[in-house]
Amino acid sequence: MIRLFVVDDQELVRAGFRTILSAQPDMSVVGEAGDGAEALRLLGDVAADVVVMDIRMPVMDGVAATQELCARPDAPRVLVLTTFDTDQDAFAALQAGASGFLLKNVPSAELVAAIRVVASGDSVVAPRVTRRLLDRFAGQFVQDAVPVSPAGAARLASLTERERQVLLLVAEGMSNAEIGERLYVAETTVKTHVGRILAKLRLRDRVQAVVLAYETGMVRAEP
Repeated sequence: MIRLFVVDDQELVRAGFRTILSAQPDMSVVGEAGDGAEALRLLGDVAADVVVMDIRMPVMDGVAATQELCARPDAPRVLVLTTFDTDQDAFAALQAGASGFLLKNVPSAELVAAIRVVASGDSVVAPRVTRRLLDRFAGQFVQDAVPVSPAGAARLASLTERERQVLLLVAEGMSNAEIGERLYVAETTVKTHVGRILAKLRLRDRVQAVVLAYETGMVRAEP
């Protein structure tokens, strides 16, 4: 059973999520909160596997809450929600440790599927959404970032040429199947490459790989 905790400042939105998610045979909503601070307090006593986290909230927003939550031992995984067109904080939420994000008006079936993916230990990096968001907002992080440290350069240098190719395609939001088609290799081979990349770079999941590619300037946002 996937234990879920819903964080959103709109009571009607929380009620809607609770109705949809509680109806799933493998999911249980164990708690909810109206802001990040309340969520952190309640999650100190309530065990959850996945936190569905809104970004824009009073008192403490989803970025700050995600950063503090993900720093805790045995932290639940976080799936953040964004309105995209007006929300410039989703990339920061990924940097803070979120395992992915969805548009707030996502169809219920897609939300449910994404939660299962995140709960399984994977991440949600939807190509059509992720690439557009990072192209729009990541440039400021890359432009203002401190130059890659020798340690950071060494981390990237540990990758083989094929692994660098795969990392670049992951950063573009491609799935394993799409990368396999692009590189003319089996999807299982791509999965192996991704696993080695994450291990070598000491990254938790594909989301962190995307963020690292932008932070190091390996990939730059389009102007």
